[in-house]
Amino acid sequence: MAATETRTIKVIAVANQKGGVGKTTTAVTLSSALSRMGKRILILDLDPHACASVHLRYYPEELEYSANDIFAESRPGLPELWASIRRPHPTQTFDVVPATIRLAELEVDLRNRKGKGAILQQALGHVRSEYDYILLDCPPHVGILLVNALVACDLLLVPIQTDFLALHGLKLLFDTIKVLNKVLPAPIRYRVLPTLYDRRARACARVLELLEMKMRDSMFQTVIGMDTHFRDASALGKVIYEIAPESRGAQEYEDLAKEIVEL
Repeated sequence: MAATETRTIKVIAVANQKGGVGKTTTAVTLSSALSRMGKRILILDLDPHACASVHLRYYPEELEYSANDIFAESRPGLPELWASIRRPHPTQTFDVVPATIRLAELEVDLRNRKGKGAILQQALGHVRSEYDYILLDCPPHVGILLVNALVACDLLLVPIQTDFLALHGLKLLFDTIKVLNKVLPAPIRYRVLPTLYDRRARACARVLELLEMKMRDSMFQTVIGMDTHFRDASALGKVIYEIAPESRGAQEYEDLAKEIVEL
């Protein structure tokens, strides 16, 4: 499937239907890298597990408002709602909309709602002009949240671990894209990001070669390698730029941010 390079990129959905591929790390670190370039950034956590939220020290049990309210609120109330659910991060220069486990109930809550796949797209229309980039950290399964993210996004960023088993998750995601492309006015634009690359492992090198052959121009030139600083930063509730700004991982996400700005 060929990517269509037409739309201006504003909303970026970070998604893969396989967990453990660096999805949340990518959403959080890329947000920080772009904000360090002077870009106005909003990161919206759409994963009921709230990994990005906890990483950034927003704890679901302490939240009065969350991403769930975007889907529960009627459209006329959204301008006021955005003022409640957006939070400026205390140490980073970006805004955050945190998640809670209540997002997992949306499949039932929205089952009879008309136009439920475009709720997020409509909601983001109220704040789209305020940001250079809006990043969506998506859940690792097909459902109403992922569909909303794919409909709303201008670019689907697919982190994929350089491991043979991860290639299966890529196929599942592309199957979902094919279904949505039949009803969307324009095909979903996407790019693949190789992650967790171990330069010492032949298997990783082989998977990277396969991705390059299959994806061609639909793959970022940046490859995100293994870096223990990501794990250390997460444990401290920080991003890598707060503890190791000169590390290889930090520099690789800066390279990715530059690629995105140049698209």
